[in-house]
Amino acid sequence: MQSQDVAQRPAPPSTAGPVVDVEQAEAALVEHYPRLVRLAYLVLPPRLGRSRRVLTAHALTQRALPRNRMASPVIPAQSAGAATVSGAERRASGRDGDPGYALVRLQVLRTALEAGLPLRFGAWPRRAQLPALLPQVWGLKLFPRSGGADELALDQRLSGLSGPARAAYALRGLERLTDEGVCEVLAAAGAADPEGALREAEAVPAQYGLLESPEFDPCSLQARPTDLMRRRQHLKAALAAGAALLVCGALLGLPGEGWGPDGAAAPPYARNPAAQAALDPAKLTRVSPDAWRSSARTDFSVWPARGDLTGDEALLRRALAVWARPGGTVQVSATPGTPSGGPAGPPQLLFAGTVDAARVVILHDGLRIARYAEPKDGTQGAALDFARVDGAGRAESGAVVLGRADGNVRYLTAPWVRKAGERDLMKPASGAMDLALTDGVTAPLASPALRSGPCTSWNVLQLTDGTGTRLLTDLGELVPARLTAGRPGSPGEASRPAALHGWAPFACSLGTLRSAGVRSVNAWAFNEQRLPDASGSALWVCTRAETWRGGGARVLAQFHTPGGAYGAVTAKAENVPACGARDPHVLAGVLWKSEAGDWYLLAAGSRDTASIRAAGGVEGTVRGSLLTVPAEQGAQAELKGTLKDGRSVGGLR
Repeated sequence: MQSQDVAQRPAPPSTAGPVVDVEQAEAALVEHYPRLVRLAYLVLPPRLGRSRRVLTAHALTQRALPRNRMASPVIPAQSAGAATVSGAERRASGRDGDPGYALVRLQVLRTALEAGLPLRFGAWPRRAQLPALLPQVWGLKLFPRSGGADELALDQRLSGLSGPARAAYALRGLERLTDEGVCEVLAAAGAADPEGALREAEAVPAQYGLLESPEFDPCSLQARPTDLMRRRQHLKAALAAGAALLVCGALLGLPGEGWGPDGAAAPPYARNPAAQAALDPAKLTRVSPDAWRSSARTDFSVWPARGDLTGDEALLRRALAVWARPGGTVQVSATPGTPSGGPAGPPQLLFAGTVDAARVVILHDGLRIARYAEPKDGTQGAALDFARVDGAGRAESGAVVLGRADGNVRYLTAPWVRKAGERDLMKPASGAMDLALTDGVTAPLASPALRSGPCTSWNVLQLTDGTGTRLLTDLGELVPARLTAGRPGSPGEASRPAALHGWAPFACSLGTLRSAGVRSVNAWAFNEQRLPDASGSALWVCTRAETWRGGGARVLAQFHTPGGAYGAVTAKAENVPACGARDPHVLAGVLWKSEAGDWYLLAAGSRDTASIRAAGGVEGTVRGSLLTVPAEQGAQAELKGTLKDGRSVGGLR
């Protein structure tokens, strides 16, 4: 019997190459070990989970060493693109004609493809299909460092390919082989249809540079503990009598008992009545569609349950079970400062429905928003995301991210939202484009958080309700950040015409705030300064990002000259009160070169600054909130300011 992907017995190479002894193969394996492990990790089936794929990739690579002298396969030619690679990189990757490397690479590829074959009844499993004896790590889960949105999207696309197709993509991207060379290696590794695998791999965009990222590097790992409570339960169970184990197993398997299929969730810890109540779909809190109209609060607690799957108890059970005990294959993420433990009681259902190619459930427990997502065709690849939203008001609870796909994002909006639109923050005069709302779900709009490359636009969500119009921006988290403009302590909405023009040069600076748990970002034009040599006036703006956890606020002082498309960041700080409601003062400086080629130290403070002094590489003092002093290129100075009430203020760094 044969699999559709890999032949039952590996086909021998069509032409034998030079004979390789064990020492030569070992030298190639040791020298190119990281690349070989990366290749095995990419080819192994995603259903193993990231931690097991890491250990299996290392095991298969370490077992690739032959026991005696062997004939190496003929080394396929590289693609023309490899000619542009430096000699050092070519030697490091093993693409310099080393027969030892070709031999161990073929063995790694062959066993990685075998590991993806399903186990068959009545047939002995192959060694690659069994859990690896070595290496083993007890008490820790190991997985590669997370990459960006592009790496995640590529990983999801590769997970939809067959094993030979993933191998073809990796051989093209990592080994830079020609199509003919890819087919030769796949055939030698035992793939039944190399040409078909190559065609299947062509459906994935050729983002080969991403294969070198930490997302696919099983040699650069993060470590997390395995489930500590589960380990403790196992220890107690090991000390218990065999009869008690049989009784527990019988109780868990009785019809009508337990929770039924839990999808990607880990096995249950214990039958705690309070925990069971929190995971019962029938006890989910469901709010009336009109509750927000008469409620004293307008936040997530008065959102009704929406979506086409709110009655799917099996889906809701899986979402609750995964929240309480996510399995090893579940991708869990949380904004900084957000706990990821299970709910203390039955949470509130906000949404359950189909979003693009996934089934999505949004839950709220008073402190957090939890988003569970699984593919339409199963639970492999399930994801669980958390965001902290305690203390959210009407302005911060206007929308939640439902899903991101193909560079776009969909939102679920609050029930009080009347109209949604999309606008480019960098083009304030272009107006907003209407977005269709279907039961509170927006049409997809371009997400700046998923974009790579230069920043030429920054699309934001515009929401209108009975109290006004607000702008929200996607920063790669569940809850978009609110944008405001004005003096700290009394900012206004960024949707006002003057605020839109003020934000335009500084929109791209929002990219530095991705995945930081940001609640709101305020832009404050704290001063305007005439430039030397009659070059016009420059604008000094301070942007402050507040977080949901309170601490960790990020402050940027930016400088915008006439005619410039972007503002320049002159200073930045974290966990400081400057430019905030508690301390609405700021002082910053920059070295600036005029059109005549002269250098100046320019500094500005908020308008209640009485004097500024520069010391160090540039000396100068001025009464007032603006300083202009001739300087040399590369000079450094320390700024000190005095406020009108006599207090001192230091330059932002």
